[in-house]
Amino acid sequence: MRRRLLIPLAASLALASSLAACSSEEGAGAEAGEKELTVLAAASLTETFTALGEEFEKTHDGVDVTFAFDSSATLAAQAVEGAPADVLATADLRTMDDAVAGGAIDGDPQTFATNVMTLVVPADNPAGISSFADLDKPGVDYVLCVETAPCGVVGAALIADGGITADPASLEVDVKAVLAKVASGEADAGLVYVTDATAAGADVVSIEIPGAETQLLEYPIGVLEQTGDDDLAAEFIELVLSDEGRRVLADAGFGAP
Repeated sequence: MRRRLLIPLAASLALASSLAACSSEEGAGAEAGEKELTVLAAASLTETFTALGEEFEKTHDGVDVTFAFDSSATLAAQAVEGAPADVLATADLRTMDDAVAGGAIDGDPQTFATNVMTLVVPADNPAGISSFADLDKPGVDYVLCVETAPCGVVGAALIADGGITADPASLEVDVKAVLAKVASGEADAGLVYVTDATAAGADVVSIEIPGAETQLLEYPIGVLEQTGDDDLAAEFIELVLSDEGRRVLADAGFGAP
């Protein structure tokens, strides 16, 4: 059984560069005797894309799917710099537009899902938060994503729209980092995607954010210019856009494009 690598982007790029230096086969990071498809994907896609990667390998003998999950802004910047990868999927149109403008995308990206944000608190809710407005209660520590990430842009907009005046206790690199801080009890609350709250299960309690649906995030996906196998990359995107892909995404809480 092939081992899937769920690794940080820096480690993924180092690995891909090493493999490229050792092999003359086509495809980003290809190993001897097999093809490797490298997908750069927003952190909020971790569970769904891992499942789709497993499905892709079942129907593509000799193909090993490797993922680098990170902030969309980081991934888009790395794609523009020529990161050895085949597919880019981001959590908003803005970061994908940056990749397109930088010449990193081959063809037109396609939107495959939507998402909205929610407020999460630890399972035991020690701060007694029951509404979004409670983020302004004295002593409440809440966290957001960094402003460069899609979750940070939308989170900051929802904070402003909700009239919250208290500053966040910290800004985390991506939505998974926000979720981890809340689930562990290091923060009283945090803004994450509905899909991340769903994936966390009983570890957190979700509280609706008024007007969250007005800040809808659209998820685009595209083939990278530097891919060594256009057809293989396109086939992975076809799976994401297929009925099976939509079912996996819907089960995780994503909306249709």
